[in-house]
Amino acid sequence: MSSTTVLNKSGLTALEDLRTEKLHAWHRERLAVVYVRQSTVQQVLDHQESTRLQYGLVGWAQTLGWGVDRVLVIDDDLGKSGASAQGRTGFQRLVSEVSLDHVGIIFGVEMSRLARSVP
Repeated sequence: MSSTTVLNKSGLTALEDLRTEKLHAWHRERLAVVYVRQSTVQQVLDHQESTRLQYGLVGWAQTLGWGVDRVLVIDDDLGKSGASAQGRTGFQRLVSEVSLDHVGIIFGVEMSRLARSVP
């Protein structure tokens, strides 16, 4: 462990803490879903690093104990606005998988913008 590693009150690193206290076997029995999205085609073209970082979340899932075969990447919504669920097949699939109780964890960037309601 490096001298810059931060330990929590139980003496574990944040990653170890998450693996031991927050995630349970039943989480790993289900899918880890990586939801990759950017709002416009222009963002996809101009901000490729964001796309790479989002795909990199697969590595986090594996670090936390999900096997490659248990990580589902949903990237159907790249370049599609979150203003509506209509036309966002990736979002619709994500909601379906969660509703069917197939998902143990979801990874994504800006998850607060996963869905917005329009008045």
